Amino acid sequence: MLFNSFQFLIFFPIVTLIYFIIPKKFKYLWLLASSYYFYMCWEPRYILLILFSTVATYLCALLLEKEKKGKAELKNKIIIGVCIVVNIGILTIFKYAGFILASFSSLLGLAGISMEPKQINLLLPVGISFYTFQALGYIIDVYRKKVSAEHNFFKYALFVSFFPQLVAGPIERSKNLLADIEDIPKKKLLDYDRITGGLMLMLYGMFLKLVIADRICLPADYIFNDPSAMGSLELIIGALCFTIQIYCDFAGYSTIAIGAAKVMGFTLMENFDTPYFALSIRDFWRRWHISLSTWFRDYLYIPLGGSRCSRTRKYLNLMITFLVSGLWHGAGWHFVAWGGLHGAYQVIGDMTDSLRDRLCNKLRIKRVGIFVSLIRRFITFLLVAYAWVFFRADSLKNALTITKRMITGGESANGLAGLINIDLCGMNELEWCILSGAFLMMLIFSLVRYLKKKTPDAFLSDCRLPVKWLILYILIFAILIFGKYGPGYSQQAFIYFQF
Repeated sequence: MLFNSFQFLIFFPIVTLIYFIIPKKFKYLWLLASSYYFYMCWEPRYILLILFSTVATYLCALLLEKEKKGKAELKNKIIIGVCIVVNIGILTIFKYAGFILASFSSLLGLAGISMEPKQINLLLPVGISFYTFQALGYIIDVYRKKVSAEHNFFKYALFVSFFPQLVAGPIERSKNLLADIEDIPKKKLLDYDRITGGLMLMLYGMFLKLVIADRICLPADYIFNDPSAMGSLELIIGALCFTIQIYCDFAGYSTIAIGAAKVMGFTLMENFDTPYFALSIRDFWRRWHISLSTWFRDYLYIPLGGSRCSRTRKYLNLMITFLVSGLWHGAGWHFVAWGGLHGAYQVIGDMTDSLRDRLCNKLRIKRVGIFVSLIRRFITFLLVAYAWVFFRADSLKNALTITKRMITGGESANGLAGLINIDLCGMNELEWCILSGAFLMMLIFSLVRYLKKKTPDAFLSDCRLPVKWLILYILIFAILIFGKYGPGYSQQAFIYFQF
C-alpha cells in the first residue's frame, strides 16, 4: 500500500479513528493488526518473513537477558552471533542471491571458466532491509545492556512492524519506539496541536512526492534510460534532476511517516535535515538518511574501531562502512561504487583538511566566512550529485559511460533540438513552470529548516493565522491540481521501497 494511493487515504483515517476510541489495553494490538494488514497488501506470503525475524530476535533478546555476566559471556556471543547470521542470511537470500551468483560467474569468466548463472526469481520483499536492521539494532542494544528485553511479544512485534515506517524507515531505535509503545496508555491522544502538526507534515510530504518528485522523474528517466544518445549538458541536467528527485521522494516518504506517527502520538526520529546545504560530505551524512547513517556508525563503524585508532585504520573503517552501506542500498556493483565514492570523498576530505586550513590562513580567508561556506556547499552539492549517477544508473558500466560522456563531451543524438524542445524530456513549458514554483516553495521550507531549525509543522504553527492558511491552501491546491496521479498516470512507488 503506497502512501500516495487512494487505499491509504481510506486506511489511515479508519485505523487512527479506531485507535483513538478503543480501550487503552487493546490499542497496541489494533496497531499491530493494522501494520500486518498494511504490509500484506503488497505480498501476503512475505508477512512470514517479518514474523520469523520478529520471533527470532524476540527469543534471542530473552536468552541474552537471562544469561548473566562471567561464564555466560561466550554463550551470549554465540546467541547473538547466530541470530545476526540467520537474519542477515535471509536478507542475503532474498536480496543478494542473484547478484552473488552473477558476480561469481563473471569471476570464473575472467579465469576462462564458462558458467551460466542460474536465474533466481525471488520477489524482493518490500522493506526487508529496513525491518531487518531495526530488529538487529534491538538485539545488539540488549546484548550491550543499553535496553532491557521486551517481554510482551505483541508489543515487540509492533516495534518491528509499525506501519508508518515499516517499508522505508526511519530505522527506529528500540529505546525510542519501544518506549513510545509502552507509554500508549499514558498518552493524551486528542491533542489538537499534535494532530494538526502531524497532518501538516503529511501534507508537506505528499507535496514533495506528488508535485516535485513524481514530476522531475520524467526528465531524469528520459535522460538516464538512454544515456548513450545524450550529450554532456543533457547528462548533467539528468543528474541534477535525479538529485532533486531522490531527495523529494525519500524525504517525502519520511515526512509522511513521521507525520502519520505523530497524529497517533508517536515520535519518530528525523531522517533528513537539509542535506543539500551541507558544508562537507561528512556533514551531508549527518543530514541525509540520518537513521541509517547513525545505525552504521553505532553498529559497524565504531565496533570496527571508529576513529580511535591509527589514521590508516580509520580510513579503512570508513571505506568498509560506506561500501557496506552501498551494498545495503542495492544488489549491484554500481551501488557498491556509490558507497565507495562517498567513502573516498570522506577519506580525501580528512587527508586534505589541514592543507585547506593552511591555505585559508595563508590567503587570510576565514574558512567559516560566508564566501568560503558558499563555495564549500556548492562543491559538496556537486560531489553528491555526481555520486547519484552511480546510484541511478542501471549498471556500473553505464555509470562509467555517463561519466565519460560528461567529461569528454558528447553531442546529443537529437542535436540542439534535444535541448530546445523540452517536450522530448516528457514535460512541456507548463510542467516546467509548475516544477519551478514547487521547487521554490520547497526551497523556502528548507531555508527555514536550516536557518531557524524549524520542521515544516513547527514553521507553519508559528506563522500568523492568515499566512498559515494561505500556505496550507497552496499546498493542498498544488497536490490536488498539480499532483502526478490519476488516469493516464502510472503511480510511482517510492524509490527506497526497493531497498
